[in-house]
Amino acid sequence: MDTQPYCMHLQATIVSLGLALALGAAATFSGCGNNGNSTNDGPRDGGGVDVDGAVRPQPARYGLDQRPANPTCKAPPRPPSTASVKLEQVYKNVQLDNPMTMAQIPGDPSRWYVAERSGKILSFPVQNPPDSPREDLNIANQITNLGSEGGLLGMAFHPNFSRNGYVYLSYTTGTEERIVSAIRRFTSAARDGTAFGAQADVLAFNQESSGNHKGGCVQFGPDGYLYASFGDGGGVGDPFFHGQETTSFFSKVLRIDIDHGDPYAIPDDNPFKNDTTGKKKEIFAYGFRNPFRFSFDRVSRELWLGDVGQDDWEEIDIVKNGGNYGWSLKEGTHCFPPSTTSCSSAGLIDPIYEYFNPPPPNGVGAVTGGRVYRGKAIPELVGSYLFGDSQTGEVWAMSIDPVSRKPSVTRIDDGSTGDTLTSFNEDLDGEIFVTALGNKVYKVVQNPTSEPPGAPFPEKLSQTGCVDPAQPKNPAPGLVPYGVNSPLWSDGADKERYLALPDTKKIHVQPDGDFDLPVGSVLVKTFTVSGKRIETRLFVRHDDGDWGGYSYEWNEEQTDATLLPSNKSKTVGHQTWYFPSRSDCMSCHSTVAGRTLGLEVGQLNGDFVYASTQRIANQLATFDHIGLFDAPLGRAPAELTRYPNPSQPGADLGDRAASYLHANCSFCHRPNGIGGGGTDFRYGTSLAHRRVCNENPENGDLGVPGAKIVTPGAPETSILSLRVHALDFRRMPPLATSLVDTADTSVLDAWIRSLPSCPKGDGGAD
Repeated sequence: MDTQPYCMHLQATIVSLGLALALGAAATFSGCGNNGNSTNDGPRDGGGVDVDGAVRPQPARYGLDQRPANPTCKAPPRPPSTASVKLEQVYKNVQLDNPMTMAQIPGDPSRWYVAERSGKILSFPVQNPPDSPREDLNIANQITNLGSEGGLLGMAFHPNFSRNGYVYLSYTTGTEERIVSAIRRFTSAARDGTAFGAQADVLAFNQESSGNHKGGCVQFGPDGYLYASFGDGGGVGDPFFHGQETTSFFSKVLRIDIDHGDPYAIPDDNPFKNDTTGKKKEIFAYGFRNPFRFSFDRVSRELWLGDVGQDDWEEIDIVKNGGNYGWSLKEGTHCFPPSTTSCSSAGLIDPIYEYFNPPPPNGVGAVTGGRVYRGKAIPELVGSYLFGDSQTGEVWAMSIDPVSRKPSVTRIDDGSTGDTLTSFNEDLDGEIFVTALGNKVYKVVQNPTSEPPGAPFPEKLSQTGCVDPAQPKNPAPGLVPYGVNSPLWSDGADKERYLALPDTKKIHVQPDGDFDLPVGSVLVKTFTVSGKRIETRLFVRHDDGDWGGYSYEWNEEQTDATLLPSNKSKTVGHQTWYFPSRSDCMSCHSTVAGRTLGLEVGQLNGDFVYASTQRIANQLATFDHIGLFDAPLGRAPAELTRYPNPSQPGADLGDRAASYLHANCSFCHRPNGIGGGGTDFRYGTSLAHRRVCNENPENGDLGVPGAKIVTPGAPETSILSLRVHALDFRRMPPLATSLVDTADTSVLDAWIRSLPSCPKGDGGAD
């Protein structure tokens, strides 16, 4: 799916469309939201008779009398991968919380140790692990910056752990106002991975005040030295300064000898060991932006690193001693900024591979460096470098021609599960395991070439069972229409939304109001521009328990729509329409965001026109009445949260702005979300806790000196406003839009103008 929640934008002008639907006219569908007219929505202001004698929808207690049977619209199996290898989820029952990396103690292949972002080291046996892993270390009281890109980020066991019991952790500590990146040594008194007690500082330095680009990887090299990487800190003002300076630890790979010195010694061949001008002697290589993950090939001994790009390019580097990898003179092999017509490459090392991360509206990504496969289970994969993208969830295998040194890349996972990848890890046999935020561990395994049992994934919308196969414009009888109160902008498209549940299965309403739909559920949404169907999206909860998003492009004759294998851009009238890839869908429909986004109490707590019965009724009351929930709501809708439409006249301006931010921004900007910084744009978060008012931006000031995320009274110096009005790489949200939502962004601007100052608890508070 795209990045959009499901929306309802009720307008009296669509009464005739609602009536037409009731009479069996063509209907369009929708599966992710927008801010246009929605033809399965209708007026909220009473019924009556039109001048032509047609009956208008009437207010009623419930919109439907009974739950429709759903014999056809059911979740199909996932489309099979064509790659020779795949990711297979393992340790599904082991209870983990945001695993950042995992490793085995040298010499002991029987047990995994997992570093969780919150500061815990958990372990469990490789064979027959219990649901609850053993807790071996807990430094949660030392961790700060969890709301952004901080926390416990890296873990490395000493090669001689059996003798000294040392593990080295890289994490952010200090205070939220003064973040510190630290590497600290912890000792297992029993030398067996338990009873970690004594600790000692190894290295620490003050970070930038921004919350992102902290790096945090630590690994022992084949030379026995400890290597560590740090990003540019997300610096404010000029965020690009650190890449080329050599007097700090920012934007560097460091190398230290922790077996000598106090607390370490400098290896003799470090490039600046003998420098007397202030260059950091710990530096091994520099010119990086955010080298989040690196690893060593256990055969070639080469250091492979993934460096996160800025506007367009993500890169993979083979790092050499003393190497300068170009940032911020270059991004990948390209001059930076992109407007630069020429730049010198003298003294710079180009990446071994780069991939295009297109600016909005077509893409967003951040490379997660991986591992060279040296296992035995997949002989054809030996020597290939596996890496991924933390935001799209895609995973690739790259081989290098031994003569030309040219890379050849094959995608082995399309990111359709929407996982935020945190690291690629080796067991002692060289097999590769991938961790992801949430309770996710995958193993790289061979992919069977045979087709999975059951029917193939439907190539045509008419074959999905979710529409009338003879008239694909019309929904199948088992679908329930719905809308949302607060829409996410989709370039002004009209949309319709339906949900289909397996018969007898029900929706669980979670404590925060999110709907948890049962396995087998399907959400359907169609986008219409200027009266013409452009796209229908299916959001499907597969039998593996996770979701997948699929886009169907309507033909010119408007008789059917065809499944798209990847993303696509198309000129529609005077605008460009973007069809998201399957990984695009999951980048915002993440586990952290609740997957379905718009299906929650605050969004569905509103009146809706039910065309099949010609009634206007509250959606929550209707869902409750027809038995869609697994437990009664227990309270009347009037007593439950209801988000206002941002354009709704008369509603509180602050509430309208909060509703806009919830629908358009909160799927990324929330605790453990992929959005930068510690911002939290969920509707229920107070301004004092959103971490925006007079806060420094994470990625520079966009050329506006002194700009803050929100400057009270001044949208022109508020990054929040500047980004939602932008159409280049600064665009937020960064995917699938090419037009500005002038109506609702004006509400956001009006709210910023209305702020006299920051509330207590925010930066610059009174």
